[in-house]
Amino acid sequence: MGDLFDVVVLGLLALLPLINPPTTVALFLTLSQGLGREEKNQQALRTAINVFVIMTLAFYAGELIMDVFNISIPGLRIAGGGILIIIGSRMLFPQPSQPTTANNDGAQRANFSFIPLAMPSTAGPGTIALIISASATFKYNTTFPAWVLVVAPPLIFLSTALILWGCLRASELIMKMTGPSGIDAISRMMGFLLVCMGVQFAINGSVDIAQTLINNNAQLFRHP
Repeated sequence: MGDLFDVVVLGLLALLPLINPPTTVALFLTLSQGLGREEKNQQALRTAINVFVIMTLAFYAGELIMDVFNISIPGLRIAGGGILIIIGSRMLFPQPSQPTTANNDGAQRANFSFIPLAMPSTAGPGTIALIISASATFKYNTTFPAWVLVVAPPLIFLSTALILWGCLRASELIMKMTGPSGIDAISRMMGFLLVCMGVQFAINGSVDIAQTLINNNAQLFRHP
């Protein structure tokens, strides 16, 4: 059991900095404005479930899915960056609410548990890339018993999802302390940060592509 505990702790230490629950909580506060407590709790639970499913799929089938659809990590980063830029722009420059579309706005806000909370805010390209690379490492790991390497990944993902769920449930207390003006300020700040994150994701993906092209050209010159 000691080996299992060590692997789970190492996995959490690797994932939590990438997932960054406080950032997701701030985004959750912004997107959940106007929702009741029960609806917020449902969104928090759905987000945690979505994060668990995304991580599990990335670990067990991520490499296969990306190969089947010919998706690269740089492509994943650029696509995730584009999504963040669009969402961040809407938060940074919100459109004036119209009474005639209030119900439609509520229906749209009720669908934020997967995009952008679960992906790409929480389980983003960096997290998915780490999990896919970790899955390859696990296959050839001989340091820990085989049963630990089988049991540990689901426990790591479940623990991560539970931590995120607890943080999102605690957002109600934060909302009470900040008030509407504080939420509006957080919304615009998060919008700006999301735009910056999206641009950085796109830059990282572009740099990866450029480095790959440079390496390929260098190999061609070495072996004409």
